[in-house]
Amino acid sequence: MSTRQLKLGAFIQATGHHIAAWRHPGSQADSGINIDHYQQVAQTAERGKFDMVFLADSPGINEDLEGLASGRYGRIAIFEPVTLFASLSAVTKHIGFVSTASTTYEQPFTLARKFASLDHLSKGRAAWNVVTTGNENAAGNFGLEKHPDHADRYERAEEFVEVVKGLWDSFEDDAFPRDKDSGVYFHPDKLHTLNHKGKHFSVSGPLNIARPPQGHPVIVQAGASEPGRDLAARTAEVIFTAWQRLEDAQAFYRDVKGRLAKYGRHPDSLKIMPGISPVIGRTQEEAEAKLRELEDLIHPSVGQAILQRYFPNVDISQYDLDGPPPPFAETTNGNKSRLALVAELAQREGLTLRQLYKRLAGARGHWVVVGTPQSIADQIQEWFENEAADGFNVMPPILPESLDTFVELVIPELQRRGLFRTEYEGKTLRENLGLERPANTNLQRSEHTSDASGAAAA
Repeated sequence: MSTRQLKLGAFIQATGHHIAAWRHPGSQADSGINIDHYQQVAQTAERGKFDMVFLADSPGINEDLEGLASGRYGRIAIFEPVTLFASLSAVTKHIGFVSTASTTYEQPFTLARKFASLDHLSKGRAAWNVVTTGNENAAGNFGLEKHPDHADRYERAEEFVEVVKGLWDSFEDDAFPRDKDSGVYFHPDKLHTLNHKGKHFSVSGPLNIARPPQGHPVIVQAGASEPGRDLAARTAEVIFTAWQRLEDAQAFYRDVKGRLAKYGRHPDSLKIMPGISPVIGRTQEEAEAKLRELEDLIHPSVGQAILQRYFPNVDISQYDLDGPPPPFAETTNGNKSRLALVAELAQREGLTLRQLYKRLAGARGHWVVVGTPQSIADQIQEWFENEAADGFNVMPPILPESLDTFVELVIPELQRRGLFRTEYEGKTLRENLGLERPANTNLQRSEHTSDASGAAAA
C-alpha cells in the first residue's frame, strides 16, 4: 500500500463543467441558485471522502455580453461562494470549502473577516482561492474605466495576502478565557493591532473576530503564469493548474516545488492539484458515447462565445467553424497561462475552430479523460506517482450525475489501489491535507523585535 495519499477536490461548477451540461437530463438546470442541489453535491463529495469542494467565482459575468445575445449560455446566475459555503458547512462534517475571492476587487479587511467567519462556522474547514481576476468585464462593476494590468494585479495580490494573514492573527489563540467568575472576557495583551502601511494598502486593524480554528484558512491559488508561480511558491498551500500532457505537468510540478526553498518552505507544504474532467463509462464505448452526447448539445453560438475570449481583437463569427483558427493574441491582460495552453493545443493538434471549442467546452483547457473507472484510475495514478501531481481537482462534466458516478466507480478503485483514504484523517481541512497549522505572525514579529532589542542592549 502506498504511504503517500492522493488529495482530491470536487470542483462544483453549477450544472457541471461541460458548457452544454445544463441541457443534459443528468443535470439540475437551475443549480446556480438551487441550495438543495449544492447540499446534495457537497454531501456526495463528502461520502466519497474528498478533501474539499471548490467553487470558482468572478466579480462579474465572464463572457462578453455580445456573446450572450443568443440567451443560450447557462452560467450567468450563481451564488456568491462564501455565503453558499457557510450554508453547506451546516449540512456536512468533514469536507473543506475552497471559496474564490479577488485581491483586485475586494478589500483585505472585509475578506479576512468573512473567511475567518467561514472557518469558525465550519469548525476549521475554510480555504481561500486567491485570484487576481482575469475577467476584464469586472472593472466597470467597481467604477474603474479599465481592468488593472496583469503585473500590477500580482504585485497588489502579494501585499493583499500578507495583510489578510496579519489580520487573521489579530488575536492570539488563547486570547479569550471568557471567565465568568473573574469577569475577564479576553486578555488585552493578546490583541495585536496590525497598523499596515504599504504601497497598495493602509490597514490598521485589528480584526473583530477571534483567530480562525486553522490559524489561517488554507491558501489556494490557480494559474501558471510566471508571476503566478512565484506568488504560489511564496504564499500558496494548494495550487490548481491546467495541463493536457504528463510532461508539461511534470515540468510545472518540478519548477514550482523547486522555488519553495527560496522562501524557506518544504516541498510538502504546497499541494499541486491539476484539473481533471472525467467522462466515465462502464466500457470505453459507453464513455465515448457520453462525450458525443454532450458535444451534440453545444449550440454553435455558444461555441463561438467560448472561442471569442482567445481572439479579443477578432470577430470570430466571421470565420468558418470548420476551418483553422486565426492567429491567437500574443498576450492578454486576462489569464496569460490559459491563453498559452489553448494556443499550443490548437497548433499542436491542428484543430479547426469547431474542434477547438468542443475541446474547450468540456473543461476550458483542463485535462479531459474519457474511459472506464480502471483506465481513469490508471491515468490518475501515473501522474500521481511520476511527479506531476499531489492530487487532482475533479471537474465533473455534469452535476450531479458525473460526481455520483465518480464516487460510485472511481473512488473505490483508487481506494483498492491504496492511493486514497477510506476515512478522514482529521477534523480540519489542514489536517486532512497534511498541512501544518501556521504560527501567529504577530507573535513572530514580537519575538524578532524582542531579540533585536536584547542584542542591542547586550
